[in-house]
Amino acid sequence: MDQRPPSPAASSVEPRSWRFGFWSLIVTQFQNAFNDNAIKFLVIYLIVGMNFPKDVRDRFVWIVSALFAVPFVLFSLTGGYFADRYSKRSVVIGTKVMELFVMLVTIIGLWLNNLPLECAAVFLISTQSALFGPSKYGLLPEVLPDRELSWGNGIIELGTFIGSIGAVMAAGYLADHFRGRQYLSGLVLLGCTLFGLATSFGITHVPAADPGKKFRWDPFADFYAQMKSVRDDRILNWAVFGNVYLWFLAALLQLTIVVYGHDTLRVDEAHISYLQAAVGIGIGVGSVVAGYASRGKIDIRLIPIGALGMTIFGALLYPSGHTVHSAAFHLAALGFFGGFFAVPLNALIQHRPEPAHKGGVIAAANLLSFIGVFFAAGAYYLFSTVFRQTPAGVFLDGAGLTAVMTVLCFYCYYQVRSQPIMKVDGPVSH
Repeated sequence: MDQRPPSPAASSVEPRSWRFGFWSLIVTQFQNAFNDNAIKFLVIYLIVGMNFPKDVRDRFVWIVSALFAVPFVLFSLTGGYFADRYSKRSVVIGTKVMELFVMLVTIIGLWLNNLPLECAAVFLISTQSALFGPSKYGLLPEVLPDRELSWGNGIIELGTFIGSIGAVMAAGYLADHFRGRQYLSGLVLLGCTLFGLATSFGITHVPAADPGKKFRWDPFADFYAQMKSVRDDRILNWAVFGNVYLWFLAALLQLTIVVYGHDTLRVDEAHISYLQAAVGIGIGVGSVVAGYASRGKIDIRLIPIGALGMTIFGALLYPSGHTVHSAAFHLAALGFFGGFFAVPLNALIQHRPEPAHKGGVIAAANLLSFIGVFFAAGAYYLFSTVFRQTPAGVFLDGAGLTAVMTVLCFYCYYQVRSQPIMKVDGPVSH
């Protein structure tokens, strides 16, 4: 397979000039991941606190999760068009301005205690993130020197997952602390948005990848074209499919942990937040370790190792008798191996597409990942309501699915291990 040269934007980066722009992107992404997950889980915690019958509660949780996933299916390719047509930095700033409007809707919904309006806020913040995502990931190979790409992916995964899990923790705290005054939660999140808007101006200026690109009103025509280039590259195809599964599993775990803590461990929102934090810390640490272990390359050996670890520690959550501490340990270990799984997959998705199509391919991968999130909501509803599984049983179901993914990952690794993965100062990783 041909080895591709770095993009012009990436190759022109001076060794010391990329750091401020990179860290501005990391902070902006952290805030974005924090806000969209905080709104989603704040609404879920409020629903759980309403003491609906179990089937009604699970139906509302499924609706909120679906509303969070659907915009990524509908608008990720539009985000990819913006990422190719305009400077990715400009797209990021524009989406942060859009977030100000979303926060206004959120504050009004919380002030009125209006569940439909709160659900609309979940849909809108997800739409903003769908437009933001392709530019966020597309900026990494343009801002970073090639040798730092795996490391940069480890850092952005650390920021993303700590932001996401920190948001779930914060949502539990806000739901409890501002009970009856939830508009104050909205004001806190508005302050976070203003901070993220400010940091977005520090992102490195980069040129548009394809200024002449035309917008297509049939977005799925672009999707089919991008997926053809993915299918033609066996390694990229594996990376995209693995990324979809990772998002499916992460979404399934997040939903299950809330109900596991409430129904099985019988703990409050604060302790449920600790369980979510354990996953996030595990993923963050695993992502950084994977980034450093890659030594400036994309090390695909980490992918099957990560899948195997997620299978083992997911299954160990099934037996009864867990305490908050033992459950948190197993969730952290599961997250650690999730970081091993995530870092090389994301680096492959960012590196292998041609520079002019990078935004479109990343957008297609983003769209597919949130189809995975959507199916996770459906899987949770199927396991918990139709099959009447306990939350621990849902953990075991997830481990079984991950075992299948582990077998596929080992098979794919042995199929592609002799092919060039990435050109970084000569050698490639296998």
